[in-house]
Amino acid sequence: MSREDYEVVIGLEVHAELSTETKIFCSCPTKFGAEPNTQTCPICMAMPGTLPVLNEKVVEYAVKAGLATNCTISQDSKNDRKNYFYPDLPKAYQISQYDKPLCEHGYVEIETENGPKKIRILRIHIEEDAGKLNHDDFGGGSLVDLNRAGVPLIETVSEPDMRSIEEAEQYLRKLKSIFEYIEVSDCKMQEGSFRADVNVSVRKKGDSKLGTRTEMKNMNSFRSIARAIEYEIDRQIDVIENGEKVEQETLRWDDVSGKTFSMRDKEDAQDYRYFPEPDLVAIKLSDEYIENVRKTLPELPESRKARYLTEYKLSEKDANIITSSKHLSDLFEEASSICKNSKAVNNWIISDISRILNEEEMEPSEIPFNSEQLAKMVVLIDKGTISSSIGKKVLEELFANPKDPEEIIKEKGWIQISDEGAIKEIVLKIIEANPQSVVDYKAGKDRAIGFLVGQAMKETKGKANPQMLNKMFIEELKK
Repeated sequence: MSREDYEVVIGLEVHAELSTETKIFCSCPTKFGAEPNTQTCPICMAMPGTLPVLNEKVVEYAVKAGLATNCTISQDSKNDRKNYFYPDLPKAYQISQYDKPLCEHGYVEIETENGPKKIRILRIHIEEDAGKLNHDDFGGGSLVDLNRAGVPLIETVSEPDMRSIEEAEQYLRKLKSIFEYIEVSDCKMQEGSFRADVNVSVRKKGDSKLGTRTEMKNMNSFRSIARAIEYEIDRQIDVIENGEKVEQETLRWDDVSGKTFSMRDKEDAQDYRYFPEPDLVAIKLSDEYIENVRKTLPELPESRKARYLTEYKLSEKDANIITSSKHLSDLFEEASSICKNSKAVNNWIISDISRILNEEEMEPSEIPFNSEQLAKMVVLIDKGTISSSIGKKVLEELFANPKDPEEIIKEKGWIQISDEGAIKEIVLKIIEANPQSVVDYKAGKDRAIGFLVGQAMKETKGKANPQMLNKMFIEELKK
């Protein structure tokens, strides 16, 4: 049998670090990148006799995430102890939620080639993060950094509703976008604040019974997740085709070799020996509390997209690209408001800005310049101070060294030539150097003008005003 005879089933468990100022059960800061073990205290280091106190902001952010993903909010939930031992988990158990999570039975809608599809969310619950092991390859040991221990997480568990790599990526991007919009997490994948455990199984097409799943832990790159799923689909199909059984296990994805490796047997809930956390009271939420949180929800991607289609007359495709990221969306709105040319701002974002982000493998949140600088560049083009081709150079410079675009063009000598005398001199020079184009134009080949303008732009290194060039070439050739 071939791969086409099989269907993949994907479920995702997404961990997002919450943007609270302090940890979930103590007052230690959560700032990323601090010196190892400088953001710790007896509570998050699990010293004997210490007691946790639940950070109320964590509950608020989790409820906010639940409301934004169409979940039912539980008015009676609790914390549980999840027992397992890892070197970077000081208590040898994690405070999480088991049978009474804060949010349940929601969904996120994604766009597929067959139209919209709802990916169901089983639950969103709160828990604490573990620390981090720093491996010393030369010394042959590992050092434990507990700065991250106790950082608050929400874990969003999907149903196994995704049937392709594309659907899994769409779901992850949509969830990331929602969390950014409601500002509960910065979702910086490169810092591990948005990461996914990927569950994959395969079954023969037409089968209703799910296959045996494997889980790949803590993946924080869309590219790696796509590659890992692709590899795991092929591996599982090969196992089945060879008459063997897929083992339920936890795998590690190695990005260099492009392969998965077994870490351990996959645990089931009973392996964790959950029991209610005795040091924390139950979480009781009133209708009023939930409604107050609902009122704080900002405009979400879907409604912002609908507004862009009518207010800015964007195409469906462009609106999808821009509203997929809060950072791109804010950049678009703010820059459009300043320069009053939303069409130009839209074009720069979906073309050159998106291209550079892809080439540099950057997230929109890492764009180094602000909306004022982008708007200023658009104004300079609209006024004829620089050409669009120079605008591309200015944009590259804004990514490399963000500052006032006017300063950039003065320093680089990129101000557009709009002097009629200077333009005429260039036009006559190019006509003289290209007699065949003159013949072509007189023979009715209008594209000859485009060629001549291109030669003039090359001659002036993109600094000549293209509209003036076009007009003057036509005038001279008609003489």
